[in-house]
Amino acid sequence: MRRTIGIIIGTALVFIGISSLSPSKAAEEVCDSSGKVANLNFTLKDINGNDVDLSSFKGNVIILDFWATWCPPCRKEIPGYIDLYNRYKAQGFVVIGVSVDESLADLKKFVKQYNINYPILIGHDREDLERAYAPISAYPTSFVIGRDGRICSRHTGDRPPEQLERKIKALL
Repeated sequence: MRRTIGIIIGTALVFIGISSLSPSKAAEEVCDSSGKVANLNFTLKDINGNDVDLSSFKGNVIILDFWATWCPPCRKEIPGYIDLYNRYKAQGFVVIGVSVDESLADLKKFVKQYNINYPILIGHDREDLERAYAPISAYPTSFVIGRDGRICSRHTGDRPPEQLERKIKALL
């Protein structure tokens, strides 16, 4: 009988401990242990020629995605990014697409065709930015960045939006 009561109390304490995780504790469990801080000290042009400071997104949960219009896995992941952005932007989530395309006209056409509603920035000829997130050996390469600025994960290639959604929800 005592053993049964002990098991019940122990189980209850574990449940209480898990359910009371603070957002920062949840973020620690989702983020890689490296804890590298993302360098957001860059200004890039958007597709309309406006300057955008990456640092203006600090405090949000960010997906920073290096991609190109000619890249099939990049095109495959975009609808998932649009959906995630629509569902979580009000909670402090943003997708930032950094296009490495050469042709601005082609990029604008692509953004319109795919109805991309999150910020698209011009990363062509921005070796300084790519070095800050190196190595970027293939596209897409994306980074999940927590509110505290730490890089929580890095991924090359497309991945199911459900995998990203779990991380995003834990970080929000």
